[in-house]
Amino acid sequence: MKRIFNAVLFCAVLLLATSCSRGEAVPQKASVASPSGNNTVEFFLLDDGTAAYSVQHAGKVVIDTSALGFEFNSMPPLRSGLLVTAVETDSLDNTWSMPWGEQLEVKNHYNELRVDLKEVAEAGRRLTLRFRVYDDGLGFRYEFPQQEGMGDLEITEELTEFQLTGDHTAWWIPGDWDIYEHLYNTTRVSEINAIAKRDHPNLASTYIPENAVNTPVTMRSDGDEKYYLSFHEAALVDYAGMTLKVDTTALKLTSGLVGSERNAYKVKRSLPFTTPWRTIQIADEAKDLIASHLILNLNEPNAIGDVSWFTPMKYTGIWWEMHLGKSSWDFANTQRGGETLSMDDASGTHGATTENTKSYIDFSARNNIGGVLVEGWNTGWEHWIGFEDREGVFDFVTPYPDYDLKDVVRYGREKGVEIIMHHETSAAPRTYEQQMDTAYALMQSLGIHSVKSGYVGKIIPKGEYHHGQWMVNHYNNAVKKAAAYQVAVNAHEPIKATGLRRTYPNMISREGLRGQEFNAWSVEKGNPPEHLPIVAFTRMLSGPIDFTPGIFNIKLEPWKPESQVNTTLAQQLALYVVIYSPIQMAADLPEYYEGNPAFQFIRDVGVDWQRTEVINGEPGDFVTIARQERETGDWFVGSITDENARAMNIDLDFLEPGVAYEANIYADADDAHWDLNPEAYKITREDVNSETTLQLKLAAGGGAAISIKKK
Repeated sequence: MKRIFNAVLFCAVLLLATSCSRGEAVPQKASVASPSGNNTVEFFLLDDGTAAYSVQHAGKVVIDTSALGFEFNSMPPLRSGLLVTAVETDSLDNTWSMPWGEQLEVKNHYNELRVDLKEVAEAGRRLTLRFRVYDDGLGFRYEFPQQEGMGDLEITEELTEFQLTGDHTAWWIPGDWDIYEHLYNTTRVSEINAIAKRDHPNLASTYIPENAVNTPVTMRSDGDEKYYLSFHEAALVDYAGMTLKVDTTALKLTSGLVGSERNAYKVKRSLPFTTPWRTIQIADEAKDLIASHLILNLNEPNAIGDVSWFTPMKYTGIWWEMHLGKSSWDFANTQRGGETLSMDDASGTHGATTENTKSYIDFSARNNIGGVLVEGWNTGWEHWIGFEDREGVFDFVTPYPDYDLKDVVRYGREKGVEIIMHHETSAAPRTYEQQMDTAYALMQSLGIHSVKSGYVGKIIPKGEYHHGQWMVNHYNNAVKKAAAYQVAVNAHEPIKATGLRRTYPNMISREGLRGQEFNAWSVEKGNPPEHLPIVAFTRMLSGPIDFTPGIFNIKLEPWKPESQVNTTLAQQLALYVVIYSPIQMAADLPEYYEGNPAFQFIRDVGVDWQRTEVINGEPGDFVTIARQERETGDWFVGSITDENARAMNIDLDFLEPGVAYEANIYADADDAHWDLNPEAYKITREDVNSETTLQLKLAAGGGAAISIKKK
């Protein structure tokens, strides 16, 4: 890190200083600007000695006076009566490489302000605030140094405020201590009513009695000089996840930590420690929110070294067929003619059979798909649904009798296809922790390098929540332990992504949103056409999403004729580019891909990128993204829209100048519509170069997917 701490800069940032001579009292007010100067953070003390800050963007206040502090168990709050004892500035300008990701290299350039605080009261407790200001936003965190009279801290609430300066349009989901699987709402901040919106039938939602939202929550200001804000957190380690309580009158957000019914506190830490970063992404155009790397840059560098053993890939799997009702996860409760089969009967509707898995391997090998996920392979599925006590139910090393794990791994290896392991914990993490080493060791012995983990249900022990400190530690410890066995983790029912994939690159993807499976459960409660154009500007800002795109049988007949996917087929193709993940599932049943020319795009599309260019977008309306594949240099473009049909021009100026390319365009047919005619598409070819402008017409709920290769 390049240290900048000279007399000139010191005088510039300490606004109350009249000179910088030795012995002068430490000023109680300071500011720091981003490298370009477009974002500025002001730190100051209120009249009662409460620490506060404000944020300016392009000379306009976007976050007004916002207070900071804590409440504790068995200790007075740390909020007012503070003095500044020291101020220090830093700057960093470097570039780091992503072992996999949206692009090869990430620029990390910020200016930093550190403020040391001390209570005037006799206790004299000390606290440090650290602000890092980037051209795309800022992050700040609290740091508790080692000090006498303070051992373990029991935090009951963090009092971080974000004072808005207008009644912005917001895209939000209700605050929930267990899940993020709610539909997004689009309202003014003053109209946010998270309590009334908690009406979706989810597996493990928690109805907290506060008008709070989960993060990331994204907003747009009004006026000709509009700007965009997105609030989240980075580097969530050994701490509770943060919701944001909404004051609809004052237009203020205040942190609300996820709690625990087993403890009188929400966070317990030993000194010294730092909190996660509280982040605000700021952009003049919505597309720049997606292009931001603020969350990643606020995390520590790679801590596990080489991860070349993990290969970004497309995969198929035994998963969607269970949601359609074609097959089942469990074996013992498999039915034939109304009769329950015994554990030694290898027939029925059980999906994870050796024969079925080999058929998926064969299909994947023929179609440039590197992996096969198998759910329902291990014993325990017949016992966990509906049972209050799910501890000890699952065995993560013992297959059902109709599934030969070693044989399918061998067969896959011969075909060049890797098996993806599945560990459903049923939200009983203590059972998983007891078997974790054994389960990961089995994977390592078989050369399996990735696992999809699941945490469906209410957490056991009762009183803990998915997003509380206890479970945050479980999720993160599972990823660190997996790294020791060369295993990459794709977590479902997870904690929120906060950029830790930079520190632990084996944290490859996660769910954490209403995924594709909701479309198979009910057309009324499925994901509406606006869902993914919102997700791109909210949930996706936090990190990769295992959304499982690629459904071609949009109406789900004959399996679920009452349900459907609420997009066109062309949009399902575009999602491979728009919704980022280093693993992308071809989620539909193989029979719906066979013989369909549109499947060629899934065969061709990359998953690991050299460059990403966000071309356009508006939350809840549309978004277009172009990505260049690392190994081939080929480009792929995805564009999606909401329930409104759109025409747009796409400039291909991201292509290499002077080079001829061929574009294969998979677009909605002229009469396509997400509900009335969703599977209608057309494929055209066009010679293009860096000066070409493509004219796209997206149907209602539709999209376009384009592969661009050098001629």
